[in-house]
Amino acid sequence: MSGSATIRLSERAGAALTGLRPLAPFFCLYVTFGATIGFLAGGAPLILRARGMDLAEVGLLQLINLPVGLTFLWAAALDRVRLPVLPHRVGWIAAAQGLTVALLATLSFGEHWPLPVLLALAIAACACVATMDIALEALVVETVPTERRAFVASAKLCGASLGGILGVGVLVGSYDVLGWRLAVLACAGLDALCLLPILAYPERRLRGAGGAPERWSGSFARLRALVSRILVLGAYFAASYLLAGPNTLALLDLGVSLQQVGFLTGSVLPGVNLVMALVAGGLAARFGTVRLILVGGFGCLASGGLMAAACAAAAPGPAVAAAILNFVCGGLLGVPVFNMIYRWAQGPRPATDYALLFGAAFFAAMPLRVAAPALAGWAGWAAYFLAAMPVYAASVAWLAVAVARTPPAGRERTR
Repeated sequence: MSGSATIRLSERAGAALTGLRPLAPFFCLYVTFGATIGFLAGGAPLILRARGMDLAEVGLLQLINLPVGLTFLWAAALDRVRLPVLPHRVGWIAAAQGLTVALLATLSFGEHWPLPVLLALAIAACACVATMDIALEALVVETVPTERRAFVASAKLCGASLGGILGVGVLVGSYDVLGWRLAVLACAGLDALCLLPILAYPERRLRGAGGAPERWSGSFARLRALVSRILVLGAYFAASYLLAGPNTLALLDLGVSLQQVGFLTGSVLPGVNLVMALVAGGLAARFGTVRLILVGGFGCLASGGLMAAACAAAAPGPAVAAAILNFVCGGLLGVPVFNMIYRWAQGPRPATDYALLFGAAFFAAMPLRVAAPALAGWAGWAAYFLAAMPVYAASVAWLAVAVARTPPAGRERTR
């Protein structure tokens, strides 16, 4: 390679690193989001199901994720209250993340504590992580230009995927070696370390770069628009879980070993999500958000049909293939969906808007998330997946229509 070619390659690498550097704080915080939620809530359902717990009881463990769906109850405080010392959003991120670390450190001593105490601490830690999340999303809406948000969404999903690998694939996978205390403290240490980059984020200088808030004729008009979007997202989240959420439980019932299922959940799934998050931003920019949603949705439907056939034939191999196909196509949908949530949260109170759009939609889907394993146990896996497919198809079509009707950024009209 000639010297000039080496220089050009070095310049391109330097330019790429310069472009990626602003995404590092978002990436790091979502590593902690994925690791903490994955460690606290990801491994338990599989382990307990493998030990013989009833499917209906396994579904109740979804309650650990409940704070993610309830952030709208306290999101207004994040918009109105400014903590001392640090800038507005960064201050809330630091406070929430610091409390998460403290709760995990406390939890590390509780290996033999009563289950209700451990569950309460886990839920409290998830509440802090969820609070960090909505403060970070508000920071994105206020400081990141619209044309850059797809890349932020990619960084977010890449970080969450890597966090899932660490929290489930590494910490839970190494639990027999590490033991309870070291595993929980490792998660707490990761959370503390990944907080550092955001502390240097120039929030004050970049405030307003996200563009002007959408203009509305009154609070009722804003609420009416948010409600319709919450319903769209709630239907999509619920249907997505119905089709994909119980896949790993079905694999266990088909005879796939817990070790194999754990590898799929803790390594293959977040690894696929990591790759798809890297490519989905560029694909959305090139082909359009609506087309990407429809392609990903069709692929998820195909995976549901394959899973139903595999369950009917009691064939674990095709069922594993169906689960991986769902990982790929579901990962393709993550960036366009969250990019639209950023767009829809472009209001005067972005933390509240994001909490309502994501949190309330997640909460609306919670009953189906809890009931899905019981429904599968009642109907049988093949019938369950066949019944979930039309529900999922309708939710994706509704989402695509809502996205298509959203005016481009900068062309908002007064409502």
